[in-house]
Amino acid sequence: MFNGGCLTIKELTEAVGGGITPRMVRHYHELGLLPQPQRSPSNYRLYTEQDVMRLKRIVALKQQGFQLNHIRHILELEPEAETNHNLIAQLQQQYRAVIQQIVQLRQTASALEGLLGRDRHCQIMQAEVLAQLKLLDVETQAGLGDLTKLWSGLDAEVHTHSEVFAESLQNLLPDLSHRSEIEKHLISQLVLACGDVSLVSFVKVSKEAIAASRNNLAAGCEIVVDIPTIAAALDQTRLAHLGCRVTTLIDDPHVNTALEAELEFWHHQEWRERLEKVSPGCIFVIGYAPSVLLAVCNAVAQQKIQPSLIIGMPIGFSHAPAAKRQLMQQELPFITIEGTIGGGLLAATTLNSLVESLIAKPDCHCYLGHL
Repeated sequence: MFNGGCLTIKELTEAVGGGITPRMVRHYHELGLLPQPQRSPSNYRLYTEQDVMRLKRIVALKQQGFQLNHIRHILELEPEAETNHNLIAQLQQQYRAVIQQIVQLRQTASALEGLLGRDRHCQIMQAEVLAQLKLLDVETQAGLGDLTKLWSGLDAEVHTHSEVFAESLQNLLPDLSHRSEIEKHLISQLVLACGDVSLVSFVKVSKEAIAASRNNLAAGCEIVVDIPTIAAALDQTRLAHLGCRVTTLIDDPHVNTALEAELEFWHHQEWRERLEKVSPGCIFVIGYAPSVLLAVCNAVAQQKIQPSLIIGMPIGFSHAPAAKRQLMQQELPFITIEGTIGGGLLAATTLNSLVESLIAKPDCHCYLGHL
């Protein structure tokens, strides 16, 4: 450290942590995220405590998923009413731009999936399409017509046999070698349920979740769902085989959506009272109402209930991500999907996959090596 309490660029990165390197700091200077520092007589960059705090804010915002150009706008505006309004408008504009990028990337992903997600029966035609794509002249209208014919030829193969999902997933899924066999099966089922391979990155399974699910399902634990729609999607036959009964928290057949579930849970105290009466060791399966997941987390924290596992996948754009973050901070076993992605189908698929694995492979202990 130099005289006057200033830090060198190396000392700055050590003080901030978070994987920040001197090269990244210099890049942030170039982007205008960090102001240019003062220099020592020997031309060393000198940083103050204010620089440390600003860089920590940058790291924190980056970890939350903000891109660097978004972070710059956030840090530039002062926290006043009018500037907040301007910031919201800027962030909305940037959000729309990000969504457009996602759309374009989704289109690219779909094209790649159309080629890579083929089983062996389609691979002869796949090879032919790849060969012709290299020669395709897309600058002309005729070339675009040829492209349509290529896809038509490739799609024609789907009429000759049923789709082999396992082979398609093998070509598309990322490396899951760090996951146990049961987790791999679970993730594959979730991808098949929504058709989105990118979901893999957002699925979070706590270390004890698989063990907790198998132990308690085998013991015939109670399954608590938030609304009837999830109960209808569960594998009742296999659950009955295990001796597990299903309890619907918001037991109203007219509640079918996240909006209805949220309003019903907020406006009727009886559902909150019912929540606190669940049996110890039960498994929660929440796929619609964020408030239900928040209430479950609070009841666990206050030691009012003792579930063995929480499958928390409610839908929502503000409360749902917050509820999932709170769930992941619990010491209780959990399975969730980060962010806004979720729903009753994915929540039910998660439990059904765990039940299927338990019955099919009751003596499997692959998950123990990943604890």
